[in-house]
Amino acid sequence: MTPPLTRRHVIAGAASLGGTAALGSTTAQAAPDPARDARKAVVFRDVRPFGRLEAVDLTVVDGRISDRPAPRGAKVVDGAGRMALPALVDAHIHPDKTSWGGAWVSRRPADSIADYCAQDVDLYRSQRRPVGERAHALMAHAVTRGTRAMRAHADVAPAFGLAGVEGVAEARERLTDALDVQIVAFPQHGVVRTPGTAQLLATAAREGLVDLIGGIDPISFDHAPEEQLDLVFDLADRHGVGVDIHLHDRDEKGTRVLRGIIERTRALSLRGRVTVSHVFCLPFLAESELRSTAEDLAELDIALTTVAPNESLVLPVTTLREHGVRVGLGSDGVRDSWSPFGNADMLHRAHLLGWVTDVRLDEELSSCYTTGAHGGSDVMGLPRADLEPGSPADFVLLRGECLPQVVVDMPQRDMVVHGGRVVARNGELV
Repeated sequence: MTPPLTRRHVIAGAASLGGTAALGSTTAQAAPDPARDARKAVVFRDVRPFGRLEAVDLTVVDGRISDRPAPRGAKVVDGAGRMALPALVDAHIHPDKTSWGGAWVSRRPADSIADYCAQDVDLYRSQRRPVGERAHALMAHAVTRGTRAMRAHADVAPAFGLAGVEGVAEARERLTDALDVQIVAFPQHGVVRTPGTAQLLATAAREGLVDLIGGIDPISFDHAPEEQLDLVFDLADRHGVGVDIHLHDRDEKGTRVLRGIIERTRALSLRGRVTVSHVFCLPFLAESELRSTAEDLAELDIALTTVAPNESLVLPVTTLREHGVRVGLGSDGVRDSWSPFGNADMLHRAHLLGWVTDVRLDEELSSCYTTGAHGGSDVMGLPRADLEPGSPADFVLLRGECLPQVVVDMPQRDMVVHGGRVVARNGELV
């Protein structure tokens, strides 16, 4: 069972299947219409999937890669010998917090999550642009860099109400033809320590405003591990949404919370609907304990995400994937009160994953890209855009020799295609 998809995903999926007749209907299928088929088809001429030496024509019909000849009259887009690579997925980003596209923000010293939270509020109150406008600027930028989908964490707290959720939803609607988005109601200020947050989470879940309910460090920050986890998992179970919990603790507090997440996932039959983000405790486990934990995560199909922050805190992606654990890659915060850095460019993030893990071999570099593309798709429950027949026609066209070289050099994304439509060219939305 995969995480719940947004309404946009459901509608898009139904459209791609062409719909079905009502039960009991005897209406005959309409005769093929060559003109209609041509309108739904696009041929991307002279492209090199994954950098193969010989260029081919990539045919798209109804937004999916096709292995059939294109119908006469189909639209043709010249790839001019460019590489075609699967579009990327940002499995963990905070677009509601960003100051992207606005004036420079000077940051004050901070030593704790509480300090950062206070600066979040100050930034929110000082911004002249509403959340929807700032989030749209960042999310649109991500599209131009080849992102096909993202899981967006939006702060939910009394200081903001549901403005973060509503703003990200507004941006999602504006980008509905270019980007698939799942929204997490994220209690950055704590579920229990900040009165009123639990009620806001319940409202967001009950009214269908979000796809997942979040949590944060139930022991070290919220100081209420059982209460927080019980509340978050109860909301997910009751309202049919997923769970995505931030877990930063690096010691036994982290492993204790992870064990609690595993137990509740099993007890509530939420297999495939739970994600744990960051999970800084996992890299510090002994090899035997890491493998045992990976087996439990795989058994319950609990997904993980990493933002590859540094050598010591990046998840052991290879070991986890060997055990069948879904692992995605994300941007985290981008130019917000927490940090001036970040760019929502998932090719750059794949590059950073290779950098912090000190990879050298071609297959290792290619694996970093795969984590950024297919790992995120798996976490979000989306079909992989692997350029195979039947897969979503979500890909990027760029100048490059081979995939490992692209991960290192990060060339410009000359063309970004989503659902068979060109949605960005040369770094700008179409």
